[in-house]
Amino acid sequence: MATTTVTEQNFAETIKKGTVLIDFWASWCGPCRAFAPVFEAASKKYPDVVFGKVDVEDQQGLAAAFEVRAIPTLLVVRDGVLLAAQPGAMSAAALDELVKKVKELDMNEVRRSIEEHDREQGTAAPQMGGV
Repeated sequence: MATTTVTEQNFAETIKKGTVLIDFWASWCGPCRAFAPVFEAASKKYPDVVFGKVDVEDQQGLAAAFEVRAIPTLLVVRDGVLLAAQPGAMSAAALDELVKKVKELDMNEVRRSIEEHDREQGTAAPQMGGV
């Protein structure tokens, strides 16, 4: 599966189900250009994973919503739950390892852990679909 362009308009639908990796990038960014072929190759290797790209110049609202301060930044989402935000380009091996670990997660356990943390902190988890 090729990468897909993610915008404010399609973000909520894009992250709703399954494993989703979103690359925040810009055309003028050298590390972003270096990471692009790694990300594209992974999108073909893992057709069951959505690989989205957010151009921070065109989608400043999304970049601000996720407090993207460095590019590239990779958001990792599964079944609508934000699992990680990783700044910096990754090697193909590191990206492979990340995809495998995310796919192995027990999302019921992740949700229970989030709920427990929120109860302890007296906070509520942010809702990803509201971006």
